[in-house]
Amino acid sequence: MPLLSASLSRLKGTVGVWTGANELVAPTAHDGVAAEIESLGYSALWFPESWGRESLTSAALLLSATSTLAVATGITNIWGRDAVASVNAARTLNATFNDRFVLGLGVSHQPLVERLRGHDYHSPLTNMRDYLAAMDKAPMHAYEVEHPYARVIAALGPKMLELGAQMTDGVHTYLVDVEHTSLSRSIIGEKFLNVEQAVVLGQSRDEFLVRAHQHLDFYTGLENYRANWRRMGFGPDDFVRGGSERLCDAMVVHGDEFVLKQRIDDHFSAGADHICLQILGSDPKAPPSEDWRLVAEALELTRNYKGPSR
Repeated sequence: MPLLSASLSRLKGTVGVWTGANELVAPTAHDGVAAEIESLGYSALWFPESWGRESLTSAALLLSATSTLAVATGITNIWGRDAVASVNAARTLNATFNDRFVLGLGVSHQPLVERLRGHDYHSPLTNMRDYLAAMDKAPMHAYEVEHPYARVIAALGPKMLELGAQMTDGVHTYLVDVEHTSLSRSIIGEKFLNVEQAVVLGQSRDEFLVRAHQHLDFYTGLENYRANWRRMGFGPDDFVRGGSERLCDAMVVHGDEFVLKQRIDDHFSAGADHICLQILGSDPKAPPSEDWRLVAEALELTRNYKGPSR
């Protein structure tokens, strides 16, 4: 079994949070969203890069506001900076903040690459392979050049999962079911596997569907996700904006703490090393602080939370 980096080994068997809520409040190097998530017992904060803050600058702020929380980009867009900038930033962040940074890279999606950034979105697999190879050859004339860092890539399909197994420390999956987690483990071998899982804790069926449809609205318009869902057995009727009820039930866990714990345990049993929960609150324009607290209490979170051994 390969030796995990310190920043990944601390996450194995634990539960973190995936959220972009840090961008809903003023940037700060003290307190804030990251400190709140740390205080609740979650092990990591995974956050995206889309129309908001630059991810590596944001990571520095989140790390500065915490002392034990791992901070991971989920994902840093490879079209947003060259390979030298990415690897050298990762080295500096991990060396500065006591091995608490994880660089999650991804090819993103056509609208975020072409309309937002003005690049030509093409050959995502080839571009990711070339980017990782360039990182491996990147020079750095600074003190932390030899400091290890953790690198994972966003992967859904078999080819990107295989690339993650070949050239990275692991992969980060998103909007998948337990069967996909099992498939991912079979492809990546002993590499690190982080699985994102959306959650609505409690609430009525109607309220669950409001939050789930709202959550899936953007993603159902993206071909990368539709292609993966097709591989998972879904079809055109499921890809209406906001998703069908069937897609909502498959992608967003809904119920009490026992239902949530079962889904988490199922992902761990299927091969996940770490699970980051995307907790869907009542107002997408505000940090879901109360829901983070309720889930943390429901899971009786500690930094040593372990799923079933595999």
